[in-house]
Amino acid sequence: MTVCATDDKPREPRRRVRRGALLASAAGCAVLGGALVLLPREQQAPPAPDPGARALAAVTSGVPAALPDLEALVGERERRVRERPGDAEAWAVLGAARVEQGLRLADPAYWPRAEKALRTSLKVRAKGNAPALQGLAALANARRDFAGARKWGEAARKLEPKRWTTYPLLIEASAGLGDDEEAGKLLERLKELRSGPVVMARAAAVYRDRGWREDAAAKLADAASAAGEPAERAAYLERAGQLAWERGDRQDALRHFRKAVRTDPDQRAAQAGQGRALAALGRTTEALNAYRTALAERPRPEYALELGELYESLGLKRAAGAQYGVVRKRVRVAAAHGGDESLVLGRLEADHGDAEAAVRRLREVWERQPSTEAADALGWALHRTGDDEEALPFAVRATEGTEGGGVRSALYVFHRGMIERSLERYGSARRHLKEALQINPWFSPLWVPQAKTTLARLGEPSVQAGPESD
Repeated sequence: MTVCATDDKPREPRRRVRRGALLASAAGCAVLGGALVLLPREQQAPPAPDPGARALAAVTSGVPAALPDLEALVGERERRVRERPGDAEAWAVLGAARVEQGLRLADPAYWPRAEKALRTSLKVRAKGNAPALQGLAALANARRDFAGARKWGEAARKLEPKRWTTYPLLIEASAGLGDDEEAGKLLERLKELRSGPVVMARAAAVYRDRGWREDAAAKLADAASAAGEPAERAAYLERAGQLAWERGDRQDALRHFRKAVRTDPDQRAAQAGQGRALAALGRTTEALNAYRTALAERPRPEYALELGELYESLGLKRAAGAQYGVVRKRVRVAAAHGGDESLVLGRLEADHGDAEAAVRRLREVWERQPSTEAADALGWALHRTGDDEEALPFAVRATEGTEGGGVRSALYVFHRGMIERSLERYGSARRHLKEALQINPWFSPLWVPQAKTTLARLGEPSVQAGPESD
């Protein structure tokens, strides 16, 4: 028994040791497990959205989408509506995607197909279909039918007043109609409903139209930094390049345009912007190549007009004439598909064609969309026909902030100066021609030399004459 007692006593502590070790091990595991919960674990990143999903997120948020993503979304929605022709939402998304495709490709042939899809969506669901109404507003803006865009946008807003994506479309329509006050009110409402890069970029457009360049540039810089996808970021960079160009900063404009193209190679507006900036820097061969690239992929009539005027400034009249022919062709193509490029055609005819026809066309544009841009174009066309008395009020409308022309455009101010020169208002003419060259000394390869020549002929005001007056 003693032996047994002796054998039993040492075993008890060993059991306690084992139990203690097990408890300690369990506690250690618990602590380790807690630490693993607290420490960042190696996790696989969530799979990136497929192209169609990226385009869907962009299109439904009014954000520029990449062309390959748009093609994927259109293909997916086309399959869906074939399988489920009663899917109103799918039809609306298909229509909105085709609007964006037409904008990105500068191809008006997308407009009728977009309209058919959007109207089919409304036919399938006639009531409460805000997405289709919103898509029709976007389509009308793309066609430069700003009155139609306002009508469709207001119908969408009435259905869903807090649907924030309707407001950028209404702001664009108001700007196109020359209603800057309404655009400002809509922007304030948009900012109450939403924040982020889309809102920043829309605010920048409104600020630019008011002449608040620094505020507009700051908003675009913030929008580009916060943008999610490359196509969106590139769009904001291109707009920042436009602002830099308008204030005469050639190098900064070129930097923004180049960054936009690197970010999204399909950003052809930035490619044309490079042509503009390179021409101003005297790098003519590079400028011509940039314009040709932009026109090969995105044949917008205004790019052809710019390239034609660059050719003309170089004395290459035949090449210039060919580009003016491209402008006319693209305007006809747009009209065949419901688009309105009358403004750019009026500008072309005023300077390089039939000025009387330009006046007739631009009067119609002014009736439909009395914007700052239309006021400048009509005033200049009237000047080209010799009707300077009627031209001057339009030039004042385009250049005076109190009249609605808040944009600080060197071209608009040049036009006003030349009209005043013809009216023998030499003081105002001298002042505005100087201002145009101060805003942007390189605003046009064709018109800058004329501004300088006219200023030289006007000379300096006589000291004996006293303060200048008109």
